[in-house]
Amino acid sequence: MKRWQNAIFYLVIVYLVLLLGPVAGLDIPRIITEIAQSPASLVQQLLVGLVNGAIIAIIALGYTLVYGIIELINFAHGDLFMLGAFMSLTVVGAFGIQDGASLQASGLAMLVSLVLSAGVCAGLNVLTERYAYRPLRNASRLAPLISAIGVSFIFINLGLFWGGLRSFFPIMGANAASPKSFPDLLPRIDILEALGIESNIEFTTKDLIVLVVAVVLMVGLQLFVQYTRLGKAMRATAQNREAAKIMGINVDQIIALTFLIGGALAGAAGLLVGLYNNTVVFTMGFTAGLRAFTAAVLGGIGNIIGAMLGGILIGVLSALSDQYLSSRWTNAWVFAVLVLILVFRPGGLLGENVQEKV
Repeated sequence: MKRWQNAIFYLVIVYLVLLLGPVAGLDIPRIITEIAQSPASLVQQLLVGLVNGAIIAIIALGYTLVYGIIELINFAHGDLFMLGAFMSLTVVGAFGIQDGASLQASGLAMLVSLVLSAGVCAGLNVLTERYAYRPLRNASRLAPLISAIGVSFIFINLGLFWGGLRSFFPIMGANAASPKSFPDLLPRIDILEALGIESNIEFTTKDLIVLVVAVVLMVGLQLFVQYTRLGKAMRATAQNREAAKIMGINVDQIIALTFLIGGALAGAAGLLVGLYNNTVVFTMGFTAGLRAFTAAVLGGIGNIIGAMLGGILIGVLSALSDQYLSSRWTNAWVFAVLVLILVFRPGGLLGENVQEKV
């Protein structure tokens, strides 16, 4: 009987999607026609989604690392990423780099921005863990969750304050709340055209640089966690904190290290978003954090590879929705896909389906 109930439930879901889908842009005949008429547009959106998804994956790693260690959803992580973008913009402004500057002239500014934004965000994340989360580690799960929301509001207002410091940082513009223009520093050489390939698909050096940096960061983290002493200590702490203490692991230091790595990744992602989208605003952390958290859940919260896969999927789904459905409904479609996947696999794509005893 249970199988029949599940079958009916799934049929109802499919019926609702087909019934309500056209309202949100899901016109299947039109989409098929558009893809058949212009396959290049499909490939173009897949490339755009891949690059944006890689950035989302970097942010998602911060969520999944923290949850894997102390089972805390750090809602302030998205706004920490926003502060990383503001730090990068501040450094670039201090160097006086403008749009169209050569890679040789802007290379040092971008390198310093990467180091400082990663360092500042890592430091803020460690301080947040020490003074906002650690005292509540043995409290009920609701207490640190509320604390994380409070830290998120603090970071948002810090970004708003930072954006109003025009007298110190002229690059911030006249209005504290308005989006800030990030100088376009990465070259836009069409790789396919440079290789002599005639195509309507555009894949520039800007896309390639952002994608390569994101992949290097993700692969580097995976290698660190799997093959270093500190990485093994992190995995041991994630499995059983008490047992890790008995084995001589300083659990507090390992948790602080986890927040440090997550914060550094958020800072690096802030620089990449600024370089890729050429705009930053103090509210950008909410949307990015929401999508990154969704990516972590989609891949399996606490699973590093799952967070990477989830980020790529969210980026591709968002790009395809913007192109073929409706940009106004993109977030709704992303969450609809998340719900459908979790219905069939509650632990996420690569997560384990573990029941928790209450």
